[in-house]
Amino acid sequence: MTEWIGAAEAAGRLGIKPASLYAYVSRGVLTRRRDSDGRASMFDAAEIAQLARKGRPRRPASGSELVIESAITEITDGTLRYRGLDATWLARNQSFEDVATLLWTGSLPEADGGRAAAGQWHATPEALTAGMAAQSALPPGTLPLERLQVIVPALAATDQLRLHLDRPAVIAAGKALIAGMAGSLPPPGGQPEAGDDGRNASAAETRSCARRLAGRLCAGPVPAGLADVLGVAMVLLADHELAASTLAARVAASMRADPYAVVATGLGAMGGALHGGAALGAELMLASAAAPEEVPRVVGDLLRRGERLPGFGHFVYQDGDPRANLLLEVTATYAAGSPRLAVASAVVAEVRRRSLPEPNIEFALAVLVDVAGMVRGAGEAVFATARTAGWLAHALEEYDRNIPIRPRGIYVGPAARDA
Repeated sequence: MTEWIGAAEAAGRLGIKPASLYAYVSRGVLTRRRDSDGRASMFDAAEIAQLARKGRPRRPASGSELVIESAITEITDGTLRYRGLDATWLARNQSFEDVATLLWTGSLPEADGGRAAAGQWHATPEALTAGMAAQSALPPGTLPLERLQVIVPALAATDQLRLHLDRPAVIAAGKALIAGMAGSLPPPGGQPEAGDDGRNASAAETRSCARRLAGRLCAGPVPAGLADVLGVAMVLLADHELAASTLAARVAASMRADPYAVVATGLGAMGGALHGGAALGAELMLASAAAPEEVPRVVGDLLRRGERLPGFGHFVYQDGDPRANLLLEVTATYAAGSPRLAVASAVVAEVRRRSLPEPNIEFALAVLVDVAGMVRGAGEAVFATARTAGWLAHALEEYDRNIPIRPRGIYVGPAARDA
């Protein structure tokens, strides 16, 4: 009968640190399973003994391999799961508010209350006033993500309880923060919808986060059905294990940064072209082609300049991003007949003709922005607002863990010498 031992005992038998143990797992040197509660990692004692007899692998675990145990998100065999539930199933069947609750608490809301949860997601009038004022000072043409990077600290300044890091307080702050991020963005034409300015909160509270965000990111009236598709996108974007922005957010949380500071850290990390910023690159690529016949030129020009195609390929999903597949499918149904869909399809066909990687979620998000007539940079704002739920879920784990994340560097500079 197989003897299963915990991570601490396995590391002790091998004479290594737990981080090295998990590095061996990530490289396929060791296998593991979950205990009956699905939380702790367990290891085959015989496999540990065999590795101990053979000695450590020829390629030792690198000090740069930072491994963090988390019960939030799992990516295996090309499938993304939140708390054990397939994210694509959740996107089809649950609201963003439901899924954020799942990430934060480990369970979905009660069946009769999940859809009504949007009524609890609202920022105070003082927070909305501060957020709107902060971003209004920015010059015209400022991208939505850049506005959010200013809005979040302004919202923080109005929350006198932001340093309370117990779970209920952080969850309450998360709901207010996400609602405030959406509500503080500049409305089309400069006139907010009823309730978005904080004077008639009951009107705003009846709308989902996706509906509120759509009202701020569409250049004109919100098209019918867009909020539902945007909700699907937000669920798919809510978390993605230890992406760069999430790792940055976790490090901040491990130092007891408040939820607003955690989100501000994540916003700073996600703006790069290799992370959430790829959505803007994909938007600009699509906008460069007025019709499908122009796509080969647009793609060819990018490749000739030595640039990577924004929104294509993913480090984790070698055979295609399941999030992109679902969002492209839902968007095609929503905007059937849109001439911009034909351009997007032509881009995918051209990329496949050249045997390049498959589209990822940033490309699918850019397609949605394009067909819905949303403002430039809307994809980044959707990404950031949705991912706030994941950043706060990881922050909650760090608050519970209460151990600072402090990687050590390996010095490779000149040897010590006299001055």
